[in-house]
Amino acid sequence: MNTDLDKLHPYPFERLNALKAGIEPPAELAHIALSIGEPKHPPPAFVQQTLSKSLDKLSAYPLTKGTPELRGAIGDWLCRRFGLANVDADTQVLPVNGTREALFAFAQAVIDRTANPLVLSPNPFYQIYEGAALLAGARLHFLDCTADNHLMPDFDAVPASVWERCQLIYICSPGNPTGAVLNTATLQRLIELADRHDFIIASDECYSEIYPDESNPPPGLLQASAAMGRHDYRRCVVFHSLSKRSNLPGLRSGFVAGDGDILRAFLRYRTYHGCAMPVPTQLASIAAWNDEQHVRENRELYRQKFLLFRDILGDVLPLDLPNAGFYFWADTRSAGIGSDEDFARQLFAREHVTVLPGRYLARESNGLNPGENRVRMALVASVDECSEAARRIRRFIETTR
Repeated sequence: MNTDLDKLHPYPFERLNALKAGIEPPAELAHIALSIGEPKHPPPAFVQQTLSKSLDKLSAYPLTKGTPELRGAIGDWLCRRFGLANVDADTQVLPVNGTREALFAFAQAVIDRTANPLVLSPNPFYQIYEGAALLAGARLHFLDCTADNHLMPDFDAVPASVWERCQLIYICSPGNPTGAVLNTATLQRLIELADRHDFIIASDECYSEIYPDESNPPPGLLQASAAMGRHDYRRCVVFHSLSKRSNLPGLRSGFVAGDGDILRAFLRYRTYHGCAMPVPTQLASIAAWNDEQHVRENRELYRQKFLLFRDILGDVLPLDLPNAGFYFWADTRSAGIGSDEDFARQLFAREHVTVLPGRYLARESNGLNPGENRVRMALVASVDECSEAARRIRRFIETTR
């Protein structure tokens, strides 16, 4: 067996299940899950129709590189969304079966395990980054995202000795779970560091289409690169998905885009990996990437839920609206109810609402776990369910502290 498997930590939801084990919540209260970031809004009907009408295409093997039509639709979307002058759909775009798979596989393809590799990651983080690094034979260096640095990595605080060993850095903007957004200047500073120290930037931008202000969408890494006159996107690779943008987590459709030389090598890896996207999925994805109306409607639903949640809870659990994404990263200390684990366990036991303890999404670093005393609440359920969840959380806080 691969001995690196022994380095993997239990997945956050394994730990959550253990925390809840043996608890019998009130049977008269329907369960409301705010723990997992799985969108519950209805998927676009036109995407479902496209998928069902193209099932006859299952008789053909798909190409790992995807069809020119899908790559073209993705390239056009990138140009529209991020104001790019050009994206070469043949060399700078690669469809993937959801970004979770791609984020993991990317490290396996680009890490040189013979060179004592180091992978940098935000902390807290999406656990795939950690597993990908460990199974690629790398060590991790965590960049703590705390209130002191506005819940974002402080790249200037990283020693030159760490950058020199860095082969790959994962960034997540908008952040999971924090909702923090890296601005263009910060992204360009990171590109300059990558040039100086020769590492690759993998930017997880899966939450980029969920934001509160229609006139101020979060910037992306390719956008920052293009603003520097770098249209080859050297050392820059972005990951996007239809899961959050279009409420299609089960479609398993996303893409990787950026540096053509890196993507050429990644395509070679993926050809052997055997992970081509089925043609019906590609056709449904084209329909989704070509439409923005359903995405705007999606954002409006999240705006309603965030404001509703804050209005109900604001005076008992102060909540800062995230810059983007669909998570509240709530500080349990402000509610006066112990640790993040205490909050999550008691809330489930008394109100049948599940939230995720923040410590499960982070690692101890520099003597602290930046997820401690926070819980992640995913506002993915319907407006009515989120309203009910907020009322139950308020009742729990008022009757506990």
